[in-house]
Amino acid sequence: MADTNPVTLYTTEPCGFCTAAKSLLRERGIAYEEIDLARDAAARDSLMERTGQMTFPQVLIGERPIGGFRELLALDRDGSLEKLLSAQA
Repeated sequence: MADTNPVTLYTTEPCGFCTAAKSLLRERGIAYEEIDLARDAAARDSLMERTGQMTFPQVLIGERPIGGFRELLALDRDGSLEKLLSAQA
């Protein structure tokens, strides 16, 4: 993951919360790397190692797992998302 793109979004299909997370990030102008795990068992194992979770989406800022869509939304609403992203710059 490049330093200019600190957000990694693990997704699968179909997934309404994944779509909502991508929309929120796009609306805020936040670039992200999407890793679609719909057909990638090895990447699912990597997700478990990185986050300890197998629910979707999973959002990481830098190497820090922040959770799923609801956690992303909460960070956005209270202003913490911008602070976390600034700390990665």
